[in-house]
Order: sequence, then structure tokens, then C-alpha cells
Amino acid sequence: MARKTTATKTAVSTAAAWLVGFIIFFPILWMMLTSFKTELDAFAIPPQFLFFHWTTENYGVVQERSDYMLHAINSIVTAGGSTLIAMLIAIPAAWAMAFAPTKRTKDILLWMLSTKMMPAVGVLVPIYLLYRDFGLLDTKFGLVVVLCLGNLPIVIWMLFTYFKEIPKDILEAARMDGATITKELIFVLTPMALPGIASTLLLNVILAWNEAFWTLNLSSSAAAPLTTFIASYSSPEGLFWAKLSAASTLAIAPILILGWFSQKQLVRGLTFGAVK
Repeated sequence: MARKTTATKTAVSTAAAWLVGFIIFFPILWMMLTSFKTELDAFAIPPQFLFFHWTTENYGVVQERSDYMLHAINSIVTAGGSTLIAMLIAIPAAWAMAFAPTKRTKDILLWMLSTKMMPAVGVLVPIYLLYRDFGLLDTKFGLVVVLCLGNLPIVIWMLFTYFKEIPKDILEAARMDGATITKELIFVLTPMALPGIASTLLLNVILAWNEAFWTLNLSSSAAAPLTTFIASYSSPEGLFWAKLSAASTLAIAPILILGWFSQKQLVRGLTFGAVK
């Protein structure tokens, strides 16, 4: 029997959900509000939430000081490129592990996951030296490679989980109809796992877009993405909170818009297979 849900329980659950959502979103909201303050108001104590002198001067200063479009294009190229390459590698790899496992499949999956447990700073020196010797420092291709390799274990694990939810009988039926492995991947598996693939793709884009450690250490100007753009507002003279907030707002705006318009697909993909 289904549990009866009273109006009071529904109201309490809804209010609790909105409260949790507001707490999670509050730092972003505060950053956006700070971007419209003067530097004096940004440091005001007690903090001023809405009643302050609103100004767009910080955005003008940011645009004059930095080439926002150059950094935005670099972020799009590096995040999009690394995601595309990771998906091209991960889909066949996850298919093999889900539908043609071997005795070492679990060991390989655990090994890939263990690579994410190692601090990135532990391999910074050898990677930096390799990039220096091969001329990949401050190049978009170099960032694409390192971001792709860094996120690849997570992408394969997510796709492997989604693919495991697909009945093998469907793939066997496709093989009986004469489908090759390539056609099976493209015309059978991919459409069925589309929600999971879409959520994996979106998560990979977000991770690559927000990556700061590698972008700050392997790029400086020509290939610098928006994370470097934000870091440039931290100087020895101090932190200019209002201008830093304006730069951060401009940097996260594209990914916030993407997440807002794709939230249904993202939620559907993340719960793929959870509800039968």
C-alpha cells in the first residue's frame, strides 16, 4: 500500500527542500550581489545584503583589464575538447567492461578510481617537465589532454554504471539481426543510454570548466581559460572583492546557464536505472 501524504508533510518537505537549496545557492548569490557593490561596500561590516549603492563599474573595469572573450573561448575549447575526447574513449571502454568483462575488469576499474585519490600536486613536476620538453606549456591542446586524462576515470565509471542497467538480451537480439559492434554501439546502446551519456557529458564539461589546478600551472596567457582569468584578480596588493566577484560571475555565467537549461536531462541521467 502506498503511504498517505498529508498536506502538512508536503508543505514541510517543500519548505525544507527550498531551504536546503537556498543554503547551497547562497554563496553564488552573495558573489553576484558583491559584484554590483563598490569596494567599500564589499568590505562593509555588518554586510549589506540589498541596501547598498548598486553599480556596474566592476564589470567595466574587468572588461578593460582582461580580454574576457579570449579566456571564454579558451575555456570552451579546452572543456569541450577534453569532454569530446573522453567520451570517444570512455563509451567503447565502458561497453567492453559492462558487456564483455574479463577477470581483470574489476581490478582495472578500481585502479582507474584509485588514480583520483592521488593529489594532483604529486605529479605536477613530471607533467610540467614533460609539457616543457614537448612544447605543450600554455597551449590549448596541452590543457585538453591533461583535463581529458584527469576526468576519464570518472567518465568511464559513470558510463559503466549506466550500461550495466541495460538488458544484455537487447544487444544479443541486435547481434542476431546482423549488427556489428560499431552499429551496436551507435544505433542500439547509445540511444538507450542517452540520459546517462548526457549527464556524464554535462558533468565532465562542468569539471573541466572549473578545473583550476592544472590550468593555473600549465597555462599563462595564450591558452589561459576563465579560471586563470579569475586568479588574475588576486594580487600582492590585496584582494579586490567586488572586482573579483564580477570576474567570477562572468566566469561561471555560461556554466550556470548550461546547467539551468539542462537540469531535467541531468537529473534524469543521474537517476537512470534507480527507478524501474
